[in-house]
Amino acid sequence: MARNKRAREVREAVVEEVDGGLAELIPDRDRARAWTLLVDGAPQSHVDLDDPAYLDFEYQRRIGHIADLVAPPGKPVHALHLGGGAFTLARYVAATRPRSTQQIVERDAALVQLVRRELPLDPQTRIRVRGTDAREGLAKVADGWADLVIADVFSGARTPAHLTSTEFLADVRRVLKPGGYYAANLADGPPLAHLRGQLATAAALFPELALAADPAVLRGKRFGNAVLLASDGALPIAELTRRCAGDPHPGRVEHGRGLLDFSGGAAAVTDAAAVASPAPPPSVFR
Repeated sequence: MARNKRAREVREAVVEEVDGGLAELIPDRDRARAWTLLVDGAPQSHVDLDDPAYLDFEYQRRIGHIADLVAPPGKPVHALHLGGGAFTLARYVAATRPRSTQQIVERDAALVQLVRRELPLDPQTRIRVRGTDAREGLAKVADGWADLVIADVFSGARTPAHLTSTEFLADVRRVLKPGGYYAANLADGPPLAHLRGQLATAAALFPELALAADPAVLRGKRFGNAVLLASDGALPIAELTRRCAGDPHPGRVEHGRGLLDFSGGAAAVTDAAAVASPAPPPSVFR
């Protein structure tokens, strides 16, 4: 206990310029080998090297629930991560589903180097990191390869426009196995026009959808994250709802008629009309 306490006291933040801005690794004072990654002040990831199955951020916990439900417990899967951050979700899948085969696509080469050096991956995990744009990396993945595709890509705290379109999601569906899951971290605030547009875009490609988020975000009361789940097969709505409701920060799951009503008749987004997600207000990260 004393040694862990001293480790917490002597650890200092690591600050470096990366391709996407100023990266900071901030030590978690409550966990001996845990860190939070920020880029230009925006929180990107939280990693506990001693317990990679621990997820701290609300939206990452919701994606973790989806990863838990994509296949029977412990069964290895093929997972594709668009956006790397500190590799939090890839570490989670490796810890909860040993022998899984995973690919991370992250265009920020300097960030990848920083994470590999300061928060090294377990060499036993089957994780490959590709240094390229998310859509370009997606195009190189074989048809029907993935059980799970996770999109968590932000540039300057905004999702790039070319990752919001029907053309992008058509390639996601190409890569997924039948019955596979697509999970996307979406950020929006009132009046939720971006979120509604992303629901309409996903509905144009996938017959089954669900959305998990803090109720205040879904009511348009504040800016925040929502996790979109899409598949060509049936979704585990009841179990996902139970898990999200039981979180330390409870979330609500919308699906079916409720989700259709929430989308409000928004139109699907194509490459020609795509724009980046809205910038969060400055107060979000204070």
